[in-house]
Amino acid sequence: MSGIPVTDWVGGARRPAAATGNVWFVLPTPIWRPTARILLADPEGRVLLFSAREPDGERWWFTPGGGVHRGETVQAAAVRELFEETGFSVTEAGLGPVVATSSSLWLAKEEGKLFLGAHSFYFLRVPHTNLNSDGQEDLERNMITGHHWWSVADLRAATERIAPLGLASLMDRLLRGDIPERPVRLPRRT
Repeated sequence: MSGIPVTDWVGGARRPAAATGNVWFVLPTPIWRPTARILLADPEGRVLLFSAREPDGERWWFTPGGGVHRGETVQAAAVRELFEETGFSVTEAGLGPVVATSSSLWLAKEEGKLFLGAHSFYFLRVPHTNLNSDGQEDLERNMITGHHWWSVADLRAATERIAPLGLASLMDRLLRGDIPERPVRLPRRT
């Protein structure tokens, strides 16, 4: 699977970049991977995003958080991931409700596995911007290339890829104190 560039996703199949006509390959059944993500806002109303680089060098930005471990609740995963990646500590009750959800489909080329992510987003304000990444796992240390606190205006003007899509509008709403009664559904580009 890792040797064929994915250029077109249609009905659970992929087409190699050099293919012509109807040459299709069947993809494996995706592995379900729920994640807990945190929309972390500083006192100035900026949201924390981490950066990573694709193999082609493209930089993209994403929220703190990660996969839910077997036997773990989404809330417990959010608390654990927040502390591991940023050093900020919060209780499950202190997280508040899930404010948004999204999903994504991605191919882990190194492993040759297809994943279907179901992402739950929590909104949390923190008193300062000082991060402690000592708790990051090896995967996080290898993937994360930097971080930045983004204003809503910065998010709207961004030219680099930010996941999830729709983050600027959601953050604008949340920072005004408009917490949705039900989670907002966000599109997510992989």
